[in-house]
Amino acid sequence: MGPSQQNSCSGYQQNTEIAAVLWIMSVLFSRIRGMFFLLFLTWFCSGQPAPPLLRFSVYLDPLNMVYLRWDHDEQEMMTFELQVHTTGWVAFGFSPHGELPGSDIVIGGVFSNGSIYFSDFHVVDDATLEEDDSQDYQLLSVTENETSTTMLFKRHLRTCDSNDLDITFAVPVEETKYACTFLPLPRVKQKHHIYKFEPVITPHNITLVHHILVYACGNASVLPSGIDDCYGANPDFALCSQVVVGWAVGGESYQFPDDAAYSIGTPWDPQYVRLEIHYSNFDLVSGLIDSSGVRIYYTPEVRKYDVGILQTGIFTFPVHFIPPGAESYRSYGLCNSSQFDEMNGTPVPDLHVFAYLLHTHLAGRGVKVAQYRNEKQLGIICEDNKYDFTLQEIRDMKEILVIKPGDEILVECNFQTLDRSGITFAGPSTMNEMCLSFLFYYPRNNISSCMGYPDILYVAHVLKQEASDAVEGMMAMDFVDWNNETVKTAEKAAKEADQIVVIKTINEIQKNESGLIRDIHIPERAVCHNVSVQQTLSDLRATANLRLTAVHNFESSTTKEFVSLPLLFLTQLLFAWIIFSSEYRK
Repeated sequence: MGPSQQNSCSGYQQNTEIAAVLWIMSVLFSRIRGMFFLLFLTWFCSGQPAPPLLRFSVYLDPLNMVYLRWDHDEQEMMTFELQVHTTGWVAFGFSPHGELPGSDIVIGGVFSNGSIYFSDFHVVDDATLEEDDSQDYQLLSVTENETSTTMLFKRHLRTCDSNDLDITFAVPVEETKYACTFLPLPRVKQKHHIYKFEPVITPHNITLVHHILVYACGNASVLPSGIDDCYGANPDFALCSQVVVGWAVGGESYQFPDDAAYSIGTPWDPQYVRLEIHYSNFDLVSGLIDSSGVRIYYTPEVRKYDVGILQTGIFTFPVHFIPPGAESYRSYGLCNSSQFDEMNGTPVPDLHVFAYLLHTHLAGRGVKVAQYRNEKQLGIICEDNKYDFTLQEIRDMKEILVIKPGDEILVECNFQTLDRSGITFAGPSTMNEMCLSFLFYYPRNNISSCMGYPDILYVAHVLKQEASDAVEGMMAMDFVDWNNETVKTAEKAAKEADQIVVIKTINEIQKNESGLIRDIHIPERAVCHNVSVQQTLSDLRATANLRLTAVHNFESSTTKEFVSLPLLFLTQLLFAWIIFSSEYRK
């Protein structure tokens, strides 16, 4: 790849509530008293075949002092190379929930006399370290120079030792699961650009992985460790809302334009991201292991502009709903960008939109995004009137479209619920609904999302339901006698209601704006032209001969190109990126 590199944000899952957290424990034993005697090795593992090239790598600390490379093979054997900017010994391990007790670690190093030691341990509690009876890590080499210690070793993903943590992630036996963790972006000493990303989906889980999103975190954010439900009891796992890259069902790899890409490596760039994977295990299949994720490509050859992604549409919680039995029901999400300058901290440059991703769930039939300026519609930004849930791909704009601060962005989603007898509420499940548009633009600013929702009390009262707050307003929807008339009444009321617009920045600053839903005017379609004409018999014969000649030439050319094509063998990444936290002390 020349000067560019690749890295992976990978999939994961809890295995009996154990989050495998990669832990470089350079200071572990400063906390542990009564350390057990280490196994001394006076011999060196020489004569071993050269290890395969390790494809994946990452710096584990902000100072680039701890460097990890890893790979796997078809026999589920993991190979690791740990290089730490220190002499003596190094430790490597996996920890449940980022805590010391229960950690599975390996320790190795070089003594001053040149002898080598290496052994498999586990942490009983904050004061006790024990050597495993079963030694499941295999040393390949450990070397030391004046500044660094490098340890090369391997281990199976799953061992039979109860003191070893599995390097696997079980898909939960739940219909819907949003799993989140926080990962560092590649540590680089100068500005780089992420210019491409691609999904890495475990083949047998292609029907389980609904979407993968990577969100940038503000550098002032205090982030949790481990893995947890993104939108569960711990609100910290919902931190970070500025999308960096995204993939959904049917999507493929995406490469940014030649003049714009996502910046990393400067003081203003995020250092950490939140990785979110949505699993839909409708059949409640157990024992499934997943390592899906997103692979990113970055390079020091920087582009002219920095890319940003603005999330627009309907704020998923708390009041979006779609009535049952609807042939067509339209919902609207408004973005009023009048506060963008104030929330960004500096004037926001014009947004040059070059691509988009539209997102609903199974009831979605169409998505349309319109732009307004000074209360007048400028046009349609993007649309898909035959929305296909299984084909959610990032699409390039035909032309760059400019959005100015102060413009309004309106997202309209068309839903059909003829096969549903109950209300469909907005929510995380695939059987819930969403209405979102992700706009890819440059140059980047600090605004993460701008989404709206209607005053639900107004909607409830129009439907002749009693309610005193938003919760009662949503509960009242279950008491409506839904038919064609009440469906249209609800659609009209939600459109006419005052709209609340929620704007967020990368630093989790949130402000509310208000607005009104305006009509969307559809531009006139281009006139269709019928180019077929009456032809004489001689004209038809001439045309037929021309077509036969073209087919003959095409077949010859195709055969030559096919023969010249190299045979490509594509492999899937079985183990992607383990989640980690790190500490270093000289």
